[in-house]
Amino acid sequence: MRAVVFEEFGGPEVLHVKDVDEPHPGPGQIRVAVRAAGVNPMDYKIRHGWMDAFVPTTFPAVPGLEFSGVVDETGEGVTDFAVGDEVLGWSATGAYAPYALADVVVAKPAGLSWDEAAAIPVAGETALRGLDALGVRDGETLLLHGAAGAVGALAVQLAVARGATVIGTASPANHEYVASLGAVPVAYGDGLVDRVRAAAPQGVDAVFDTSGKGALPDSIELRGGTTDRIVTIADPAAEELGVTFSSGGTTPEAKRAGLAENARLATEGALRVRVAGTFPLAEAGKAQQTSEEGHAGGKLVITP
Repeated sequence: MRAVVFEEFGGPEVLHVKDVDEPHPGPGQIRVAVRAAGVNPMDYKIRHGWMDAFVPTTFPAVPGLEFSGVVDETGEGVTDFAVGDEVLGWSATGAYAPYALADVVVAKPAGLSWDEAAAIPVAGETALRGLDALGVRDGETLLLHGAAGAVGALAVQLAVARGATVIGTASPANHEYVASLGAVPVAYGDGLVDRVRAAAPQGVDAVFDTSGKGALPDSIELRGGTTDRIVTIADPAAEELGVTFSSGGTTPEAKRAGLAENARLATEGALRVRVAGTFPLAEAGKAQQTSEEGHAGGKLVITP
């Protein structure tokens, strides 16, 4: 099959389309004919080699953590899914390809498009993980950095659904979008502390940083000097500041449960997923470059 691969670490130029062997499912796995693959920051971090200590890469490597598609083979012991079922979930072999293996999947609701479905697994799990780690609940005020991004936008909606007031940082061009999600938008950058205090005179109960743009010191100040109830998924300065860095650890069962619920909410219109761009396999490098630049304005998707 023709898949996107990289055979050395580097920039987006190391990605290219190449003939590779088709994967076939082992026990407990399914093979999916991929209809859409989500693009995530983790993809370019793995490509650069930045995550090799945690996610070892064997070359040639096929990128892509998440997908939507149709089951076309099942491995031994699989009883929950059959050939022809429409699913979404996490790839075990890389999703920038016509076929991918998986064992953490859920059924795709009929009302969800392929692109929307592929955009939910990673961002949705990350958003839920952050909110759960913070214990965000009804009546609290959450400061959410990067509210217009793929993870941030879902986290805003999920936090609002819990009854929280959300103050969302974003560029002025995205303020209308952030407000439409249910958050109070504020601009990031110099003067952030004063702007947040004006928007939330009641104070900030928790902070979820999804952008990694250096807002942790201001976040600590807004929390009264404590790092309690501050979580980041993106700022490497977390450790030196004593802030919790969340990088995964959710069980497969929890992933499935959260994914099924998020897919249901998206189908019902209670969770909006904004797909900012779609790319063919041959333009995977462009897709990752756009993701790395950090101004996609939503989720990016590759369609094999």
